Amino acid sequence: MHCPFCKHPDTRVIDSRTSDDGTAIRRRRQCPNCQRRFSTAETASLTVIKRSGVVEPFSREKVISGVRKACQGRPVTEDQLKLLAQQVEESIRASGRAEVESHDVGVAVLTPLRALDEVAYLRYASVYQAFDSLEDFEAAIAVLRAEHDPSGVGAGTAGQRA
Repeated sequence: MHCPFCKHPDTRVIDSRTSDDGTAIRRRRQCPNCQRRFSTAETASLTVIKRSGVVEPFSREKVISGVRKACQGRPVTEDQLKLLAQQVEESIRASGRAEVESHDVGVAVLTPLRALDEVAYLRYASVYQAFDSLEDFEAAIAVLRAEHDPSGVGAGTAGQRA
């Protein structure tokens, strides 16, 4: 690490601490040449490969933006969206891959969104699971209903209310 003040090619780490969410390390450094101190932050990079082939850094804000559209008109707060984006990032990082396809990010959104709001989940899933017909929606709704009533008692057809 070059000193930002005198450009000396070597610096010494004085102190290291993890950030609040554990995704970064803050290091306090000192230059042996000019004795000045400065801080650096280190993060593990996570990149997304878009369908076009363009590679860009993972962005929680982009996740929030995409999910916000599905949550329009639903009782979902900004704090809940931020937490969902954090869960998505943690899920992707847990996979151990430094590069992920944009489609994988979209799929990683499904589980926490389903827990947050089922209507928003269906809206979002219709895009990322490429629903082509009414039957695709009916099948997804049937799965949600089965999870609410695992015994199957009271579960009617997709067009009837239980």
